[in-house]
Amino acid sequence: MEVSGLPVELWQLILSYLRLPDLGRCSLVCRAWYELILSLDKTRWRQLCLGCLKQRHPNWPNQPSVEPRSWREAFKQHYLASKTWTKNTQDLESSNCLSLFRRRKGWRRLCVGTGGEFDSLRAALAAASPYDCLVLLPGVHEEQGEVLLKVPVELVGQGKLGDGALLASIDQHCPTARLCNMVFMPARFTSVLYKTTSGYVQFDNCNFESGQLQIHAPGTCQVKFCTFRQSSIHLRSVALCVLENCEFTGSENASVTVEGCPSSDRNWACKHLAMLAKSCAASMWEPSVAKRDGWGESLLDPVRTCEIVVAEEQSSFLSAASAQALLGSAQEDTEFGENLQAAKEEEYPAFDSNSSDSDLCSNDEEDAQAAYKLPYQAHSLSHMLAELKSLQQELQQDKEAQSLANSLQGCIIRQCLFRDGKGGIFIYSRGQAKLEGSIFRGLTYAVRCIQNSKVIMLRNDIHHCKASGIFLRLSAGGLIADNNIHSNCEAGVDIRKGANPLVLCNKIHSGLRSGIVVVGNGKGIIRSNQIYGNKEAGIYILYNGNPAVSGNHIFQGLAAGIAVNENGRGQITGNVICENQWGGADIRHGGDPILRNNLISCGYSDGVVVGEHGRGLIEGNAIYGNRGCGVWMMSSSLPHLINNQISHNSIYGVAVFCHKDDTGDYLPGQEGTESFQEEREGAGGENNPDNEEKYLAARRPIRVALVELNSINHNGAAGLYVKSSEALNIIANVIHANRDGGVAVLQSSQLTRIANNSISCNSHGGVLVEAECQVELRGNGIYENSSHGIISKGEGIIMENDIIGNHRCGLQLLQAADMKVTKNRIQSFRDYGIALFDEAKGLVQENLIFQGRSRKSILRPMSNAEDCVIQNNMLLTFKKRFDMECMLINPPARPHIKGSALGSCTAAGGQRVSSITTRVDGACRNHGSIFCTIL
Repeated sequence: MEVSGLPVELWQLILSYLRLPDLGRCSLVCRAWYELILSLDKTRWRQLCLGCLKQRHPNWPNQPSVEPRSWREAFKQHYLASKTWTKNTQDLESSNCLSLFRRRKGWRRLCVGTGGEFDSLRAALAAASPYDCLVLLPGVHEEQGEVLLKVPVELVGQGKLGDGALLASIDQHCPTARLCNMVFMPARFTSVLYKTTSGYVQFDNCNFESGQLQIHAPGTCQVKFCTFRQSSIHLRSVALCVLENCEFTGSENASVTVEGCPSSDRNWACKHLAMLAKSCAASMWEPSVAKRDGWGESLLDPVRTCEIVVAEEQSSFLSAASAQALLGSAQEDTEFGENLQAAKEEEYPAFDSNSSDSDLCSNDEEDAQAAYKLPYQAHSLSHMLAELKSLQQELQQDKEAQSLANSLQGCIIRQCLFRDGKGGIFIYSRGQAKLEGSIFRGLTYAVRCIQNSKVIMLRNDIHHCKASGIFLRLSAGGLIADNNIHSNCEAGVDIRKGANPLVLCNKIHSGLRSGIVVVGNGKGIIRSNQIYGNKEAGIYILYNGNPAVSGNHIFQGLAAGIAVNENGRGQITGNVICENQWGGADIRHGGDPILRNNLISCGYSDGVVVGEHGRGLIEGNAIYGNRGCGVWMMSSSLPHLINNQISHNSIYGVAVFCHKDDTGDYLPGQEGTESFQEEREGAGGENNPDNEEKYLAARRPIRVALVELNSINHNGAAGLYVKSSEALNIIANVIHANRDGGVAVLQSSQLTRIANNSISCNSHGGVLVEAECQVELRGNGIYENSSHGIISKGEGIIMENDIIGNHRCGLQLLQAADMKVTKNRIQSFRDYGIALFDEAKGLVQENLIFQGRSRKSILRPMSNAEDCVIQNNMLLTFKKRFDMECMLINPPARPHIKGSALGSCTAAGGQRVSSITTRVDGACRNHGSIFCTIL
């Protein structure tokens, strides 16, 4: 009969009464009939799938309320998987479909229990032939001794799951077996419920109570839709096994233990399990399978985006297209807004300079789409506005990660639920496991991988663990990708003792401690993750931890974005670190990272903190719009600060202090229950010499803290503030348009060398040197500052500088200043070129002084003329600024920097940034970091 003879709706109604064999026959009539049968997916196929007592919902246990992509496909996959155990005979390999009918030739159905043919399972097995079906009738079946399974059989419980229970210990000695719809409980003499050392066993829709399954190579297994209550699986050197849609609850130890390297001795079932695993993997990556139980959002949802406002146009902070647009816009100067603010409609208040920290933190982190409105300068931030890569993009570019993601070895665990127990998965002694689409909650730990073992974790939810979510140590490795790791009591991911995993594209958030910890020679590649809302550092590196951290977004942390402590290292490149409560990057106690090409912005404290004995190469970063200082460093530290853009921070651009932090040895809360004693004792012994050479090759050794080739502009206080007890080199920086002076040296018991800098257009003086400070000023260009060019009350050398166009004196020596002032070019149209007051003394010679209309050149004290030598200075008079500029030719206008990328020394005039809050003012008065003020 033609399908078109009746309306489709009527056909669907008629066909909804057919049984499964009849549906199969109808689908073979023609293509029209085949499509008609497919159209029954939401009706008849759903009824068949849910109506089978021996089959659970396809998305059980994680998402039983979510319908599968196709009910028919789910029914088909379950049916084919249930027949895997019959495919072991060699003579049927040429025709896979024939294996589905293996049991039809002479198979029998034997009933066991009250009213059945056999009183006990042992008796039924003695009479069974290969591929017979043994049906356990409702009731309790108990076997006093170990039951040996010598022939391939199928054990099936009759009725609903739970109607019957088997108290026995079964030892399989046959090549294959299947157990379905049964409840297993331990016998009185052992906790082992089932074990096999050579054959394949298949468990479907079973419950396991207070016992253990043991599978030893070359044996293997497939476990689907089973419940384990205070029960576990132990796999030893298994080449390949599959656990799908299972629930593990109340475990006293690990729910699944994987021991030993996958065996090369594979039994007949491995190739069938591999095919099954590949087909299931393909269905898991369908776009529709995206939601997560509990958390309720896809791991592939659009990432949280920020926006930068350039002039009047907004563009996506994380968009490649907008980055290109911003790059084009960066060629011209733009107007600056007066306030640095975060525009978050409804969910987030605007940045208010008087608002408290609690007002600035939103509890609804998941749905917030933040838009940072940042005033923009001529320097380009666009090269740092990189979009987070998806896992697919990462796998395309990283062949090692692709190989790990596609590997099928050891134990494969899919769409399982591990809850309310001690441990989830324990992998050791070169074991290997692959976990996909599973949920781990309420455990002590989710995954523990040690001793050269390997774990591949894709699209799992790991939350509310009492310790770390994922723990790797002792040279463990693998791939941790596209997981949602949150609300754990310790670190989301804990990497120690030579462990070296790939950590890609995860969401790691809302932890009660750090997001990722790398400890005790731990390594790893940490890339393209979203790390946010953790109570401690987003990434915490210590005791020679040395990861590669790149392309991550680390934001809204309640402490530092990245903390490097206790001789930790690491290569931290290309990250977006923003809106953290403490420093965007915090380096202390021997921490020595490479911090390169990161965007560190909108923090509620300082951008970068280099605490006591901190080190590191801090290069090419944009440190922008932080409420504290751009860079806060102690004089006992030895950082190399080079080629950074430090702008629009509320206090100093760069601040150097000599007093000791009151922070103790750890950040508050980071000395908690987690012990790092082992890592502290063995921190020096496991470094790879090759890695050490590569690390040192990327560095230029320094013995004095070095601030070099930075652009420090439009900050709320002085561009560079120095109160140091150690030597400091300030070389070839552009210090421009800051709200206070350009450089302020308030304490310098050892020499502070300020050379080849451009210091211009600052709201107060260019350089201030307080009493008893030792300073060398050489080769600087000090232009158009709103007060004096240089004020000095200290001692040292001022040589070969251009001090031009400042609104008051070019150079002023006060109090007991003792300076040697030689070979400078000095000009002031309104005031004296050089003015000496009080007890100032020294040598002023061979300077070229341009006099303005006032004809003021040198003002000298009369009281101590014998201590102040002024000789061989040249005075020139000009009436026009143009004439003066013509004289800055031989030599050209300073600074002179060979190969420098510095632009014009007189960059476009800037406007003021946000007013400093009361809280920030307090930090200024104490000459310290907000980080320290909080403590």
